[in-house]
Amino acid sequence: MISVLIKSGRILLTTSRKPTDNMRTLCRDIAYAFPNIVQVNRGKLSIEGIVERALELGAEKVIVVDRWKGGFGKMGFFEVKQDDLSGVAPIIYLRGAKFRRDFGRIVSKGIRLRSVAIASSSNRNFEAQRLANAFSNFFDAPALSIEKTINNEHHTVVQILTDSLNRITITLKLVPELIEIGPRLEISHLVWELPQ
Repeated sequence: MISVLIKSGRILLTTSRKPTDNMRTLCRDIAYAFPNIVQVNRGKLSIEGIVERALELGAEKVIVVDRWKGGFGKMGFFEVKQDDLSGVAPIIYLRGAKFRRDFGRIVSKGIRLRSVAIASSSNRNFEAQRLANAFSNFFDAPALSIEKTINNEHHTVVQILTDSLNRITITLKLVPELIEIGPRLEISHLVWELPQ
């Protein structure tokens, strides 16, 4: 999200209660990747407490990393609506992740990435393209082809890839080199119909 590309307010990022070490690591990596994200430790905060904290920080949106099957595998996206959170599709269920630390020190420690674009590498996979559009809207980041991200002034690109089995992977790469720096999220499935 280069310089002025992010126009919306902040996004609060937190976990469910009693997070695992991997949940905390994932949150740190996501907060590193998006310059408008503020990571907040959940502690004993209720949903009302999260909303209150978001309003204090000027955050319009919230991401909650939650447990799934004993791991860190569920991500929920929300908009702050008065004194409540309203879910935004999709809910992401993860089958695995590779953290920034797993890629080595490609970017100097302490350097904040200032701009990001969203790119889907699969026009044939409807769900991957739909996820790219949802990310573009939620993070208020431009959705571009991978070629256009290289020619623009973005520091990083969130690339949404599919393999031969149509499994979706989300990864963060430096531009223009397209060096993967993490995190890399391997998706189990996406839920587009949110519970009422």
